[in-house]
Amino acid sequence: MKKDIIIPEVENVFLAAVQEWSDDFMEKVWYAYLVNDSDFNLDSVMVVSKAFGTIDGEMKKTSILRHAFVEVPSVSVVKIELVEKSLLPLNNEFMVTFFIGNTLYDKKFIFKANSLDENKTEEVPILFVEGIMVK
Repeated sequence: MKKDIIIPEVENVFLAAVQEWSDDFMEKVWYAYLVNDSDFNLDSVMVVSKAFGTIDGEMKKTSILRHAFVEVPSVSVVKIELVEKSLLPLNNEFMVTFFIGNTLYDKKFIFKANSLDENKTEEVPILFVEGIMVK
């Protein structure tokens, strides 16, 4: 039965974390973006995020956040959420689910603990700013 289930591979859709100035915090903060670099619109997009890991020998995990987007047009980006500074030492996981046509796609993206570092950035397609990408 399992062999009959076709799980399509997600291509040209990824996450990027970008540092931006925040007037609220009066410093640069990280924001997570969903980047659709494909030729297809993503429909009924659901992003579920959480952070988990160990800090000072103690296991930590955050609440689960859910974000929904009716459509993410082809070759575009949407801002998902702020990645709080206190969460940078944790693994930040984003589960992204969407439809292209009648086909359901699903992929887990993880920014590893301490991977959001402004010294490790590269140019993010479509946004054309420096950031950290997970594909």
